[in-house]
Amino acid sequence: MTERIGFIGLGAMGRPMAGHLVAKGYGVTVHNRSRAAVDALVAAGAAAASAPVEVARRSSVVITMLPDTPDVNDVLTRTDGVLAGLARGSVVIDMSSISPVATKILASKVAAAGGALIDAPVSGGEIGAKNASLSIMCGGDSAAFARVRPILECMGNPERVVHIGTAPGSGQICKICNQIAIGGALAGVSEAIAMARKLGVDPALVRQALLGGFAASRVLEVHGERMLANNYVPGFKTSLYQKDLRIANETAAANNVAIPATALVTQLVNALVASGGGDLDYSALGTVLFKLGGIQH
Repeated sequence: MTERIGFIGLGAMGRPMAGHLVAKGYGVTVHNRSRAAVDALVAAGAAAASAPVEVARRSSVVITMLPDTPDVNDVLTRTDGVLAGLARGSVVIDMSSISPVATKILASKVAAAGGALIDAPVSGGEIGAKNASLSIMCGGDSAAFARVRPILECMGNPERVVHIGTAPGSGQICKICNQIAIGGALAGVSEAIAMARKLGVDPALVRQALLGGFAASRVLEVHGERMLANNYVPGFKTSLYQKDLRIANETAAANNVAIPATALVTQLVNALVASGGGDLDYSALGTVLFKLGGIQH
């Protein structure tokens, strides 16, 4: 293992992702705002760093897995940030879901420091992070991607580590498309379950029948089951999905792309967050429709 890896951001997904790298034998240096996750990874064989700049100085590849665009910008560009310690020839992999516009700006700053940025947002949630089965959507230089692909394959399904394009932000654009597609399916599944419940038909049997036809989807399979069980323990928090939809709507507006269905889904998500559901799994979007229909669940 010739690459020395730094990992910044050890939340619900970052911690198991970093853990896979440690388990594969990589030398991993970790940093996080809270200490518990750092201590757990140190116990597994990682090293701790007190600041992002220290992570960069010890690493040839630096991975960030952070909540939002300002977080990534701060970790990379502040006085004790990654760029202050980045060695020439290093690769930064941002696995957060952030603005593609900001990604382009950050890529130019990494390049000015002598490195390369790969934007590599993921899909699969906390379960995918724990099982190393994430889909990883990558943008950036082809040679840099080829270099870090073995690292990415430790955290995701190798068949779903996809180089979307060489332009910085390509991966982030793909992630926006992912969240748009999920939103439409999530709203459709919610409405179908609401209809079945309102009209007195067993929604579990409706789901079973639909899974055998053209309406089948991972959203129906996984999130439909969550709605039936009223189980909204987060695999992916609604507040984070709200952030992703904000980025999708901003990107659409900036590029004159009409996404009216996503705009409606955004308002349903906003209603869920406003009612106190920001920490629930985003499949709880269905509860908004159930309440609007006066449906007990």
